[in-house]
Parts: sequence; C-alpha cells; structure tokens
Amino acid sequence: MMCNPWRHIPRWLIGGLLYGLLEIAYRGHTHWTMILLAAVVCIPLDIANERMPWHFPLVLQGILGGLTITAAELVAGIILNIWLGLDIWDYSGLWGNLWGQICPQFAALWCVLAVPAIIIFDWWAYLLGCGERPIYRLF
Repeated sequence: MMCNPWRHIPRWLIGGLLYGLLEIAYRGHTHWTMILLAAVVCIPLDIANERMPWHFPLVLQGILGGLTITAAELVAGIILNIWLGLDIWDYSGLWGNLWGQICPQFAALWCVLAVPAIIIFDWWAYLLGCGERPIYRLF
C-alpha cells in the first residue's frame, strides 16, 4: 500500500530538520545546506524503504542507506566545499578520507543512523494508514 507522493514531503522535511538538530547537538552548529541535503537524501531512502520487502534484513537496509548518504555527501562536498569553497566540513584529517569529503568513519555512522530513519519512516507510514505494520528481521 502506498500513499500519495505528496504525503511523503513532510517526512523528508522533518528528516532534514532532525539531521540539522543532530548536527547542532554534535558540532554546535550546522549550515542550511546540510538540512537541505538531509531532506533530499530522505527522498531515495524513503522510496527505497517503501519498496523493500519485509524479509530484507534491517542491517542490510542500514548499509544501503548509509552508502546512499555517503554518495550524496561526496557529491554535495565536491560542489559545496571544493567548487564553491564553502568549507562546511573537512574530513581530510581522518583516515581513509576521499578529498576530505567522505571517510569510512562517517560512512559507518551514516549506516547506523539510517536504521532509525528507516524505522521512523516505516512507523510513520503505518500510523498514517499508508503502509503495513512494520515487521523487521535484523539479519
């Protein structure tokens, strides 16, 4: 069962705002582009999550979500930090970084954070009558 696509927009916007608040709690500040990026990243995560079968392990969903977020972070970092010179973040001091825009440590964090986002989106859809009652398989 799927909702009208317009009913997803509040989820995406709230996802962006929640990320912004999380970043403020962690770093003490955020940049408006990070809230926008998080909202945009919620779109493919939410759509893929809606189409994913319940027997697909939650851990793998988190990994796919984290890799999606990492890819979006790389593209946004190249545009915002390298091309436009905004210097919003810089991972160049972290091991394994790629151009200072992504690194394994934050890629792992995005995989972990994708799991609660998936669960929140599932329950939100269910409570709004747009989806089935969530059933998870961890592995």
